[in-house]
Amino acid sequence: MEIQLTLNNSCCSRRVLQGRASNPSNLSETRKFILRFHSIIKPSAPFPLTKSHASQPHSSNLLKNSPRRKKLHAETTGNRRVESLIRKLNENDSKSPLQLLRDDGDWSKDQFWAVIKFLKQRSRFDEIPQVFNMWKNLAESRNNEFNYTKFISLLSEVGLLEEAASALQEMKNLGLELSSDIYNSVIHGYANKGRFYDALLYLKEMEEINFRPDTQTYDGLIEAYGKFKMYDEMIECVKMMECCRLTPDHVTYNLLIRELSRGGLINRMERMYQTLISKKMYIQSSTLVSMLEAYADFGVLEKMEKVYRKIINSKTMLKEEIIRKLAGVYIQNFMFFRLDELGNDLSLRVGRTELFWCLRLLSHACLLSKKGMDSILEEMEEAEVPWNATVANIILLACLKMHDLKRLKVILSQLKARCVEPDVITFGIVFDAKCIGLDWRGTLEIWKQMRYLDGFVEINTDPIVLTAFGKGGFLRILEEKYSFLEPQARGKPWTYSKLIEFVLKMTDDATN
Repeated sequence: MEIQLTLNNSCCSRRVLQGRASNPSNLSETRKFILRFHSIIKPSAPFPLTKSHASQPHSSNLLKNSPRRKKLHAETTGNRRVESLIRKLNENDSKSPLQLLRDDGDWSKDQFWAVIKFLKQRSRFDEIPQVFNMWKNLAESRNNEFNYTKFISLLSEVGLLEEAASALQEMKNLGLELSSDIYNSVIHGYANKGRFYDALLYLKEMEEINFRPDTQTYDGLIEAYGKFKMYDEMIECVKMMECCRLTPDHVTYNLLIRELSRGGLINRMERMYQTLISKKMYIQSSTLVSMLEAYADFGVLEKMEKVYRKIINSKTMLKEEIIRKLAGVYIQNFMFFRLDELGNDLSLRVGRTELFWCLRLLSHACLLSKKGMDSILEEMEEAEVPWNATVANIILLACLKMHDLKRLKVILSQLKARCVEPDVITFGIVFDAKCIGLDWRGTLEIWKQMRYLDGFVEINTDPIVLTAFGKGGFLRILEEKYSFLEPQARGKPWTYSKLIEFVLKMTDDATN
């Protein structure tokens, strides 16, 4: 018991000593152990802390007073102030930021640039110079290179060119250090507005104060010339670069190829492409897409396919608009089987979209393959993909072309069950199908009872379907006669009932 009371501060040691005390033969040895233990620790004293523990503050105080914690707290507080300020502007969109600045007295750098970003997003560009001038005048230290460079870049981007030029002059008056970036912003701003005379004046001024133009300077000019279809001036820019002993890099050549392809200058585009390849420079995916689109626009099949394969191998995404252009070229060249491959390529990138099913179904419809169309429709059923106007009209147009009146009637009867409302293309098919024996008046009467004729005229069919099958007699008559109407009549929304009445009247007038 004595041993237990003496060592009540150490449970572990207590258990050890209890074990030794229980054996009488070990009692003397136990007493020696107690004496050694007491020489280190007093019986009533708590277990002492080591120097490293005793000298350190509590861990929570360490975290609270750490520089990282202070920085995080400051950032959080700053973010809340920014959010509060933007919230005030959002609550009242017409609220003047100048008045808010007067009310608040001053803003931090983060608050100020957040307001400028807000004004830019809301297209309230004219207020930006006013807010900047008022804010910078609150502290002389704000008249620095960083603020002016960012301000001039923003003004040039949103088209406030006179204000940008004025800010540049202020920098000169204040004796602030100018830079190539500032001049590039102003030059590109004027060029993007088509004011090339002013842009070249600042380019000349840049050279006079010994700021050497760089490739970025000329790249911006080339892009602006391309925007205004000034292709000769683009090539002159390249010559100017060479005169300044600047070697056009891969960015410049990619830019030239893109602009020339958009302008339809295929030969020049190809020459630039060959130069880029001979210099073993990197070709950007956006450049290949521009070349592909140019070849598709001009129907250059072989070169279009070659570039398309490079794009597919690079796993570059293509917009559906470009996919439709490629499909149009294949249709013009009666390569309908390529539509199926095009759809499969599309699915590998973005999945089984509506365009995917359209291309695959259209591939078999253009080949007038009933078996092929049925196989695609079975795939759609298995994938639980609902029909739409595009799917229904592809099948109907194929039936019309094959003079398959029986199946055409079946598809028309299924539209309501498949939740497909006819569009103007469907109405045109019904009208044109009278040549193969369809009771089109009876079909229209049924649709009238379903109130389809009360709906407004719409085209919900993918345009590539009309590229494949053509417009048909109904749509051609409609386009021809509609163009002669007064602008006021054309501007009003038309119902299908009014449209059919108009077409019937026009056809009756033509026969009489």
